[in-house]
Amino acid sequence: MADNNVADSPQLSELVSFLQTLPEPHILCDRNYRIIAANDAYRANWLDQQDVVGRKCYEVSHRYDVPCDQAGEFCPLQRSLRSGQRERVLHLHHTPRGESFENIELSPIRDASGEIVYYIEKLEPLPGARSQAHAQGLIGRSPAFVRMMEMVARVAPSDAAVLLQGESGTGKELVAGAIHRISKRADQPFVAVDCSGLPETLFESELFGHERGAFTGATARKTGLVEAAAGGTLFLDEVGDIPLSIQVKLLRLLETGTYRRVGSPELRKAEIRIISATHRPLAEMVETGSFRQDLFYRLNIFPIFLPPLRERGDDVLLLAEALLARVAGGRKLTLSAAAQAWLVGYPYPGNVRELRNLLERACLLCDGDEIQREHLPASENVEFSRSTAIFAQKPPPPDFATLARNFKGSRKALAQQLGLSERTLYRRLKMAGLL
Repeated sequence: MADNNVADSPQLSELVSFLQTLPEPHILCDRNYRIIAANDAYRANWLDQQDVVGRKCYEVSHRYDVPCDQAGEFCPLQRSLRSGQRERVLHLHHTPRGESFENIELSPIRDASGEIVYYIEKLEPLPGARSQAHAQGLIGRSPAFVRMMEMVARVAPSDAAVLLQGESGTGKELVAGAIHRISKRADQPFVAVDCSGLPETLFESELFGHERGAFTGATARKTGLVEAAAGGTLFLDEVGDIPLSIQVKLLRLLETGTYRRVGSPELRKAEIRIISATHRPLAEMVETGSFRQDLFYRLNIFPIFLPPLRERGDDVLLLAEALLARVAGGRKLTLSAAAQAWLVGYPYPGNVRELRNLLERACLLCDGDEIQREHLPASENVEFSRSTAIFAQKPPPPDFATLARNFKGSRKALAQQLGLSERTLYRRLKMAGLL
């Protein structure tokens, strides 16, 4: 439960006893990242591992040999030392069951003089964050992806309206599904509506339902999608395509929680959560009058930006590996070094959806067990706009090791010069034997 030094301190012994009463995994660590004690709930996650007491927290959870902030991640301990307050972050941790996103809540403990001497760290895995999200393609380790997942974790337990913004193909429906799965509505329906695929004449009927005889062809009462989502989550995809005539009725639903079926005077109550998504610039549409300002404010209570794939660095290869297993039709295919290099360098105007299409095509062209560069498109034959042809993560130069040894600036400055995230730079320095 704790190291021998704890027994020598009555105050620490009481603190350790308190941790043991908590049902969630908790550890006690000092300012130098050393784990002093761990309760049984924490130890249950490490049955096949060596004892965690006495080891550094970043070594146990991340397998790093330096603190998280020196490896390109947010460190709650360093944040708390600066702010003097409780800090909360989302981290991707190594566990015996594989990698898992976990909410980390760090609370400082002060001595009689008011100086921070210890920290209590609570770990709370996101429900289904590894198994279900991984199976559906919501995978990543890049700082941009982890920041997005931290926002998902913060908003999911509430009923706040969420607006997902990002380019086409970034996985907005996957993120909406993740929010639903880790919310209190997880056991209720998740209903997705493609707003761009509904003609204006049918939109109101599909959304709110209609009574028999409400219009020509309405031969029976129809349950709308709002009613189908009762108790759960209604996901409005491409909300920027909703006609103005329907926007006012959607606004009423958000403001009052009520709606009417087409052809009925009866007000019905809707107990649902709204998540919407768009790749269109809604703020600009408000200025031009094509989207209602009041509706925009109602939908935009908690905006989340989904980063394009070209800004996610090494996530490309993580995604490629997972997607390849799905599109290979049972074959066990791998990617050659040349194919990996091309995939990392391509800018993906179609984002994750385009990556999947490229891999599916490569599987059809490949007769062996390894996808080669020639199974991927020639760069000049792949169409993409100039605005998206930006390499957010440049490959390191051939003399990477020499450059790194002789570079006089900070690691952050070196990462910026190479066009890498600090985390990616850290991994490559480690692989090159420079750490």
